[in-house]
Amino acid sequence: MIYPISGHIPLPNDDLPDDIKNDYLEASKIVDLSPRGFVALLRLGVQKLCKHLGKKGDNINEDIKSLVAKGLNPMIQKALDVVRVTGNSAVHPGTIDLKDDKETALKMFSILNLITNAMITQPKMIDQIYDTNLTEGDKAAIERRDNKSKSAL
Repeated sequence: MIYPISGHIPLPNDDLPDDIKNDYLEASKIVDLSPRGFVALLRLGVQKLCKHLGKKGDNINEDIKSLVAKGLNPMIQKALDVVRVTGNSAVHPGTIDLKDDKETALKMFSILNLITNAMITQPKMIDQIYDTNLTEGDKAAIERRDNKSKSAL
């Protein structure tokens, strides 16, 4: 069978921005042919995702640090760092040899989906439920409460 090249890759999260989704799909086509290339594409996807989340996108490590300072869940930080470090090692001399550990390499796709779910899908879902189920009066009361607790600090 020539196509698809790799049928064991999870589909990208629907909320993944289109340009990152394209990188993800490209990476899925080369995972068996070039493990280093596919991890480099996924690392690029994480860098683009940081930019999509309002970071500069120039330095993935600094972007992750900034997200952490704004309250990023430590588990998502770990997932981001797994893709960052693995991607760095794939394109720079390092200790990770993806040819010897394909299972770890394949997990990168799930990790990128997990990151997208936590940083885009879940907040979008919560905002939608909040906006749909609360009245403007409820929202104003919550805002007053939150402003009160901020001023107490």
